[in-house]
Amino acid sequence: MRTLHVGLRVTDLERSLAFYTAVGYEVVGSVPATPIGHLTMLKLPDDGFVTVELVHDGKPVDRGTDVSHFVVQVESMADTLDVLADHGIEPVAPVQERDDGLTTTFISDPDGRRIELVQWPAGHPAGMTAADWAEEGD
Repeated sequence: MRTLHVGLRVTDLERSLAFYTAVGYEVVGSVPATPIGHLTMLKLPDDGFVTVELVHDGKPVDRGTDVSHFVVQVESMADTLDVLADHGIEPVAPVQERDDGLTTTFISDPDGRRIELVQWPAGHPAGMTAADWAEEGD
């Protein structure tokens, strides 16, 4: 098994599409009329599959019942923040850099959903593994 994608309810589809495409997502396709609303499938350029589904049903998003955040890997935090700034998107938290080179910050989408940006240290796998929690000497 594996996680296919996360579905995110959005208040304003056009505003959310402008935001997510500015972040770097590409629209793969959409289904305009489903029982849960208009669905728009997104992926990042290096992903082979859809990873985010925007769900628009015309109702405002209740942030109290939504996800905490999701995470997007970036190659260069500085370059990514420059591109986002060109689209009027600024971090909502200070950039944090650990001694090992892991760099993170958060941005916020139009519905206030936090997205963590992560730049892995050189040589780190493309995602989290059990090795990220291994005790030294294990």
